[in-house]
Amino acid sequence: MGESDMASLLAELDTGDMAGFTRSFADDLEAAMAVEVGIEADSDWSGVLCLGMGGSGAGGHFLKALADAEGGLPFVVWSDYGLPSWWGPDWLVLATSHSGNTEETLDGVRDALESGGTVAGVSSGGRLSEMLDGSDDGILLTVPGGQMPRSAFGHIFGTQLAACWALGLLPTPDEAERGAMLERLRASCGNADLIGGDGMAETMARSIQGREVGIVASPELSPAAYRFACQLNENSAAFAHPAEVPEMNHNEIVAWSAEDASTRALIAFTSDGMHPRAQARMEWVLDNIDNEVVWRIECEGANLLERLLYTAHVTDWISIALALVKGVDPSDMAAIDSLKAHLATVQ
Repeated sequence: MGESDMASLLAELDTGDMAGFTRSFADDLEAAMAVEVGIEADSDWSGVLCLGMGGSGAGGHFLKALADAEGGLPFVVWSDYGLPSWWGPDWLVLATSHSGNTEETLDGVRDALESGGTVAGVSSGGRLSEMLDGSDDGILLTVPGGQMPRSAFGHIFGTQLAACWALGLLPTPDEAERGAMLERLRASCGNADLIGGDGMAETMARSIQGREVGIVASPELSPAAYRFACQLNENSAAFAHPAEVPEMNHNEIVAWSAEDASTRALIAFTSDGMHPRAQARMEWVLDNIDNEVVWRIECEGANLLERLLYTAHVTDWISIALALVKGVDPSDMAAIDSLKAHLATVQ
């Protein structure tokens, strides 16, 4: 199929304009990172607890990777009701719900506020906005609504970064560094686009169609691998799971050598920033897993932040392409809507 075929499929299937929102990623990110969040520097925390589910929760994983690599405080991701038993008010709560109505996140925020905690919320409105507007211990950072959370990653993650930079929780790149990064991301955006791009997203999508996808990455790139798996689940209605090197070398690697693994597709994320021993392990995996479909994505960027953003964006296009070649609407989430309707009837 050619570009005109992709354009036809987008017109036919992409009812929620997932492709359009994906094209605006770099612009959304730039605008959000530049927002004056109105928070004074305050790094006097024991750590940051990131609450969020699904597309709203992805940014917490990225923040954790950045903090693990170059931050001064631990960031912990919590994707459940309530709060962990060890949590105390000395831990800042960063709660993200694009709709403002994610029940698991609201439950944790309620517990934090009732226990004297401080909550920074990222939302387009809903109950989370109401809870924080009415609290002396909360601050609300507003992002635009009107789209699916998984398509609003630029808005959400850019706002989270702005908050962490303002608080002094993560090192702040200077304006020139940010500008150069955004310029490169825009170029990558154009190359990966299904219209006017290099065609690689469609080629990859066709090769993995009908296969369960395993995504292997080093720990610092694992947030992008996890998000890619979620995007394949949600945009493409496809089974996918992430795994980390070196950990998967101690278990999952055996399953990849089994005969029935040939029905699966392997996608590996590599970058210049990998630990040399992890790089050697990844090379062995790529050389020794004898599957029909094995891809390597080189995660480009001058630093970890750029490598994560580059990978998240390029793989978004692959998930959209897979949806189209399967005849699936990348914006549809009927199963999630049905579950929410059911939960609304349960007291």
